[in-house]
Amino acid sequence: MKVDYIALDGSVKDKIDLPESIFSVEQNDGLVWEAVCNFMANQRQGTAKTKTRGEVRGGGKKPWRQKHTGRARVGSIRSPIWVGGGTVFGPVPRDYSYKIPKQKRRKALCVALSMKLKNQGIKFVEDFDLANSKTKELVSILKTLGLLTGSTVIVKEACSKNMVLASRNIPKCSIVTAKDLNIYDCVASDNIVFTLKGLDGLTKRFSESVN
Repeated sequence: MKVDYIALDGSVKDKIDLPESIFSVEQNDGLVWEAVCNFMANQRQGTAKTKTRGEVRGGGKKPWRQKHTGRARVGSIRSPIWVGGGTVFGPVPRDYSYKIPKQKRRKALCVALSMKLKNQGIKFVEDFDLANSKTKELVSILKTLGLLTGSTVIVKEACSKNMVLASRNIPKCSIVTAKDLNIYDCVASDNIVFTLKGLDGLTKRFSESVN
């Protein structure tokens, strides 16, 4: 499969061959959904915690005697039905992460990239870097390439410090390496930009995962 890759001025520079095993995979929405759910679950901290009636402060003394007061019997002011009382069946710290087979994750990423390419959401540009960390230089490049609208993920072989610093102030723009590109980046972003070395890094990543 041959596609155009463009220069930083927006002009078509040449054509490149794309590996069909990555960018020509049949659509499989169920597999992508499963991989995205797995990714999101693995990002959860799982640190939510509430206190039960045994952990909340106070309530050691019985508020009033059991009988002959005309009031409901109460054993502690920290009962769950009292204001300031403990919580019943509240969240406790837990691990939400789980694993799915490596081949499933790999294929889901290929499906997402294939669908993104089919919908013209992927661009291939020549390799570039920034001489300094000025945000306006990266904004100028993205504007020329028509990538300032929507969210954009730039995939490079290696992320230089200048690129990372320059992209921090651009809303919905992120820089990732080819080895760190994940299913959520593909599904949630409007545009994916591969540099030529970034594409080589992705191809190498998948060839290593097969072996």
